[in-house]
Amino acid sequence: MKIISISSEYIKLDQFLKLADCVPTGGMAKAIIQDGAVKVNREPEERRGRKLYPGDIVEVAGEGSFQVSGK
Repeated sequence: MKIISISSEYIKLDQFLKLADCVPTGGMAKAIIQDGAVKVNREPEERRGRKLYPGDIVEVAGEGSFQVSGK
């Protein structure tokens, strides 16, 4: 599992996917989220605006698992 640090209180899911280098663009983030390839805390997530907080775990099909970490 990779640890991804954020400097704010939360980060939106689509922004997180770009920060974690899972996708190069927001459009691609939207596509993989809509395809059901993303889980947040083991639950399928289809909202690209989902707020992620430190401690949340994001699983991306074909990319692995990532944990959100605070400052």
